Amino acid sequence: MKPSKVNLFLTKLTHWEYWPFEIVYFPIAIYYLWLSLKARSFFFFSASNPSIETGGMLGESKFSILKNIPQEVSTLTLFFPAGTSFEEVEKYLRQTNLTYPLISKPDVGERGIKVEKIENAQQLKKYLEDCRQDFLIQEYVDFEIELGVFYFRLPGQSRGVVSSIVKKDFLQVTGDGVSSLGALIAAYPRAAFQFERLRTSLDYRSIPSKGEKVILEPIGNHCRGTTFLSAQELIDEELTEVFDRISQQIPDFYFGRYDLRCKSIEELKAGKNIKILELNGAGAEPGHIYQPGCSIFKAWKELLFHWKILYQISTRNHKNGVPYMRFQEARERYKKIRALRVL
Repeated sequence: MKPSKVNLFLTKLTHWEYWPFEIVYFPIAIYYLWLSLKARSFFFFSASNPSIETGGMLGESKFSILKNIPQEVSTLTLFFPAGTSFEEVEKYLRQTNLTYPLISKPDVGERGIKVEKIENAQQLKKYLEDCRQDFLIQEYVDFEIELGVFYFRLPGQSRGVVSSIVKKDFLQVTGDGVSSLGALIAAYPRAAFQFERLRTSLDYRSIPSKGEKVILEPIGNHCRGTTFLSAQELIDEELTEVFDRISQQIPDFYFGRYDLRCKSIEELKAGKNIKILELNGAGAEPGHIYQPGCSIFKAWKELLFHWKILYQISTRNHKNGVPYMRFQEARERYKKIRALRVL
């Protein structure tokens, strides 16, 4: 049973989170142009995080960022150049005691593209056969809670701000003991948008038992169906102190979002049992805007606020001697990204 095209169209029409990027970001683009004129550079954002390529907006290496994460909260991650053989990868996995399941992802990537949970050697071999770019192998962290935490700090200040926190609810359906998995997916709009992609990895003919929860997507990315639930109520002095402590150990980091897993909120606020999966810089979004029911006007307000902060951080760093990216460099990076997207 395929999802109804009419139902999908109506869902897209009435839920802005499914609108095209160009429509959602149109007002932001106008504001960006104004900020660029004030900064006298279209690439002012590149000075926001001097230790991250382009500030984290365009084609930055995930591995180069992860290397700077404090060891006590880092996730074991291995870098491999494009074309590395299965045998070579397996050798490094043994040397570092990494065991399945694992997470594989491109070193330069966005929006969850080509990020996969690898359950065994056969899946890893298949992933490597299809991979045409530098990639990472990361330990799978099975902590129950996954969060996106947005943090910023103005240069010269010792205290920062946690401006957004979102809890990730992985894409799943609940069985009724009658309907097939395919029918359950088709009937749930958030899953139905992923229908064709999921059918390659799931048995749509199986019938989940009544009350059985089936995780459809283990990767916590909004573009792959994860529901982002606002957890702004968790922001307090304790949480801010934790991310001040972590962020101040990362050289020249001022603006971005941590994607992490933790065992509990209590331990998170105590700075314990935290594993940072990724750190996204200038191109990151405050994830709580994707809370179901959040209006597009509130989302625009939040995005405009964060772009204002990005401008303030970038121009302060520039006054302190951090150069803006030049046009030729931006052009070369854009060409590189376009080339990677077709691999």
